[in-house]
Amino acid sequence: MTIEQTLHSDRARLRLGIVTETYPPEINGVALTIARWVDGLLTRGHAVQLIRVRQGPNDSPQPGDALETLALPGFRIPGYPQLQGGWPAHKSLLTHWRWNRPDLIHIVTEGPLGYSALSAARRLGIPVSTSFHTNFHNYSRHYHLGWLATPIIAYLRHFHNQGAQTLVPTQELAEQLQSIGFLRTQILARSIDTRLFSPQHRDMTLRQHWGAAPDALVVLYVGRLAAEKNLELAIVAFQAIQRMQPHARLVLVGDGPLTPRLRARHPEFVYCGMRQGHDLATHYASADLFLFPSLTETFGNVTLEALASGLAVAAFDYAAARAHVEPGRSGLLAPYADTQAFISAATTLAQDLSALRQMGKTARQVMLQLDSEYLYDRLETLFLSAIREKTPPSGATTVRAPLEKESQEGF
Repeated sequence: MTIEQTLHSDRARLRLGIVTETYPPEINGVALTIARWVDGLLTRGHAVQLIRVRQGPNDSPQPGDALETLALPGFRIPGYPQLQGGWPAHKSLLTHWRWNRPDLIHIVTEGPLGYSALSAARRLGIPVSTSFHTNFHNYSRHYHLGWLATPIIAYLRHFHNQGAQTLVPTQELAEQLQSIGFLRTQILARSIDTRLFSPQHRDMTLRQHWGAAPDALVVLYVGRLAAEKNLELAIVAFQAIQRMQPHARLVLVGDGPLTPRLRARHPEFVYCGMRQGHDLATHYASADLFLFPSLTETFGNVTLEALASGLAVAAFDYAAARAHVEPGRSGLLAPYADTQAFISAATTLAQDLSALRQMGKTARQVMLQLDSEYLYDRLETLFLSAIREKTPPSGATTVRAPLEKESQEGF
């Protein structure tokens, strides 16, 4: 019987431990992606243990919650007060997993908590799966720490190669990682909530609040306001647009280390801060053109959110944009790192507002084809494959509590 037949014939209930150093209410692509995975797995009847960083002094998971949660101590990441890392927790994880043993540990982040989970799982003989979400080696160059890129790559390679698989969102990223020695990459494409991100949420009152006339062009950026996001290029591209469309407005949704500097240098822009849920979806749908100048993404969920919201996209030809933007039909792509081509793409899209909105309609139709159920089918298959391919070493501890007992422990 194939793995798929096993899952879908008797709906095998998996016991999964998911370890992450970022999770909602933190707002970033990794946190939101993993939250969607957890929701989908729970809906399908799997038992999920979420091991994450404690998000404040009153963060105490309640007994009886559908999601079993272990919140562990963490620390604020310098320069990113809204993000945390997790302290090492090897002993705590050994204790919990000896009693409440998962079939598989999936590790999302490669920090101290993630490495503790890797070490503890290997000691107990529990199969390990990982996913690659952040190009830390590329980030280092934006903080004058380029000399760290090589050791960071070596660490990431060492980390991920200890697992049965490394999940990545695109074939392009899989090939890049394989070229630097990652051994077992598997593609898990992303999906998008097209009910949440929809042109139907367009709000003319919000546009008025931005100072945009009904027929004015609103250009949107969503993401961290940080050096690694290449924001200066978005600003230069918008200024080129503004020379053609004097009434155009640039709206920035997000926060980060560059916020005070940007506000001081460009008070004419609209700063919306962090947004989420329906509020975020309304901001997308109320704009006309999405600029995404980043060169450091492993994927870029915001690209899918913009397309689903009915926005044409100007971006570089890689990651989510390469996979989902149809040049000339739902946006325009510039060759990777070609700044002049990016500016040209943005200004070309801005020339004809009617054509731009037609591209947005096409973008929406393409996103309607990204079915979340397919993603969860694939995720289940990959997890079960990792479980079957990994045989616990001789002498590994295999004791675990019954499912009924697990739910009472509030893990």
